[in-house]
Amino acid sequence: MPLRPRGRALDAIRPTTLEIGTAPFAEGSCTITMGMTRVLCTASVEEGVPPWREGKGGWVTGEYAMLPRATTERTRRERRGARGRTQEIQRLIGRSLRAAVDLSRLGERTVIVDCDVLSADGGTRTASITGACVALQAAFLRLVSEGALEASPLTQWVSAISVGVVDGESRLDLEYIEDAAADVDLNVVCLEEGGFVEVQGTAEGAPFDREELDRLLDLADKGVRELRGAQKAVSY
Repeated sequence: MPLRPRGRALDAIRPTTLEIGTAPFAEGSCTITMGMTRVLCTASVEEGVPPWREGKGGWVTGEYAMLPRATTERTRRERRGARGRTQEIQRLIGRSLRAAVDLSRLGERTVIVDCDVLSADGGTRTASITGACVALQAAFLRLVSEGALEASPLTQWVSAISVGVVDGESRLDLEYIEDAAADVDLNVVCLEEGGFVEVQGTAEGAPFDREELDRLLDLADKGVRELRGAQKAVSY
């Protein structure tokens, strides 16, 4: 099988680690590292819910930001609130996490999961979702240990990965240089039970057909299964 620039097989994810407890003051935290992409995910528990959620159970939401030097050149901080790409990613993180949680079992509490990108080399949104789920479960288990919850409201794991076509080859877990050169790129968010939260795909040049899409989804399935195993390994 052909190898990629860093010696990786086409169907291999980058070297990945998930480290819990990396933010000691947060109810739950996880730093996820995938190659040179690194994201700190912290879960903060607050009593109460937004007014429109009162009487309906808890709420889980996500926020996302990149440090100014997460990239090769400094980027300005977003001082006027999340907009554009950042807002889109935040909404995706929140939707992905809520799909894996029984909010009725959370009580009237809000959990905010902050995903702060420490270094970015492609796949920051997908890494954020994978790490955020681990941080969220850590927060739930802390609430259980404190007697605030009977059991974790997490009903299944959610994880995410990128796939794409580069130089005519279907590839799993794109680095930035691959993403920038991709003819097709997809972000895939999957639940443990097999459902998709999001499949976001773009053809940068010629359209891709159903056969190519199926190949990419099969690759993504392989990747999220590996990530799910890593999530479980650090969370129990």
